[in-house]
Amino acid sequence: MFQHTPLRYAALILLAVGAFAQAVTAGYFGLEVLTEILLLAMLVLALDMVAGFGGMVSLCHGALMGVGAYAYAILTTKAGLAPPVALGGSIAVTGAAAWVIGAIGARSHGIYFIMATLAFGQMAYSYVFEAPIFGGDDGMGGIPRIDLSLIGLDLNDSRSFALFCLVLLGAAYGAAVLILRSGLGRSLTGVMHNEQRMRALGLTVWRVKADVFGLSGMIAGLAGALAAQHVMYISPGLLAWTVSGEALVVVILGGLGTLVGPMIGAAAFVILKHEVSNVTSHWHLVVGVLLIAVVMSRANGLFGWIESRWGARLERRLSDMTRKSDAEEITTDA
Repeated sequence: MFQHTPLRYAALILLAVGAFAQAVTAGYFGLEVLTEILLLAMLVLALDMVAGFGGMVSLCHGALMGVGAYAYAILTTKAGLAPPVALGGSIAVTGAAAWVIGAIGARSHGIYFIMATLAFGQMAYSYVFEAPIFGGDDGMGGIPRIDLSLIGLDLNDSRSFALFCLVLLGAAYGAAVLILRSGLGRSLTGVMHNEQRMRALGLTVWRVKADVFGLSGMIAGLAGALAAQHVMYISPGLLAWTVSGEALVVVILGGLGTLVGPMIGAAAFVILKHEVSNVTSHWHLVVGVLLIAVVMSRANGLFGWIESRWGARLERRLSDMTRKSDAEEITTDA
């Protein structure tokens, strides 16, 4: 079951303060980078729910993000729905699609589950790429942002939109924590550790996996709808398997099964990409070397490495305090 530790609370506070400070003080380019980080953080948060706590390594979460983006675009530009209604509809559509994928793939494990999700993602990409209603390979433009002028917010302003994404990321994180701490989340953890025992206890394993996969898909759909509003244009490339691959790299880089770690990984990944790309176009090579170093270190990502060092230092302090206390008691008795 997911638990917060003092270190995780501290990391969350630092991330929130840093993001808010960037949103308030940054220029246009800095705000665009911040929004990119927030959207990627939302996607990897959804992926970590199923991969880190359910053992379901997915290569279709990028496609689910694309489903959310296209659903929002269709509902606003084709169906004429108001953006807030379209946002809710896109989240629901993506959650339903993810539930179906989770239900079908629930009986497979390991590489077979990965390949099944990859197949679903590639099917979605191929269909969107060729379907005229989705604009084919030309994509779709003219996607509106939500109008929050009633509360004094103009989301066409980059700063306001970045703050809006930050608030929704916080809400998504809170929802993920509640899900993982619920009975459903505890059941998912039990299934990951011993599926046969949970099945013997009468648990409907496929339903647990499908439900969590569907809830995870809803968060990915939210990220997709916001991504569509961010650029106001979408293309089939959003559903490409490389998007899912990058999300998985970010989760591993940050720390699988920590929720906080993937968000740190998202910030590190985007910043590294922009900084290194100023020097060379081969920025993927640098990310690859960093990922290999993280894996070879046997630490659970960047945040896992920090947690292990923090935990070791805390254990040493507790051990020193215990020995000191025992020595004082012996001296007193003497």
